[in-house]
Amino acid sequence: MDQKADPRGSLTMTEREWIILKRRLAESEFRSRFRLSGPDLHYLAERGFDTVRSQSEKLIRTRLAPADPPNDGRQTPMRGHPCFTAQHATGCCCRGCLQKWHGIPPGRPLSETDIQRIVDILMFWIRDHANGIEHLPHTPDLF
Repeated sequence: MDQKADPRGSLTMTEREWIILKRRLAESEFRSRFRLSGPDLHYLAERGFDTVRSQSEKLIRTRLAPADPPNDGRQTPMRGHPCFTAQHATGCCCRGCLQKWHGIPPGRPLSETDIQRIVDILMFWIRDHANGIEHLPHTPDLF
């Protein structure tokens, strides 16, 4: 089965849907140039995918979910967290890009389904670009 279950029980984006979106994004010179930086990879190795997913969800809820987000079009930094890079790479950085790339209209709050789908997209992209993090130094869990 190519569909992954969210721990909360809702279904998420399928692998097939991700492959189709990934092909579309690859056709954009702007979107296809993004890569995780060295600090992003170290952050991911240190904190793990689950933590980055949780943080990404919080960022989406506060920066994109409102019907009219403050500073829309400029609210997502270009660097500083793996989520920010993934947002630009996947067209999830502002409400205009969400409409263009994902068909999510502006002017209404994001639904829970929208939020989870965006986070899924970000995490698919982050996982695709995190090759080699298992070889980076990190602090082991002590408890």
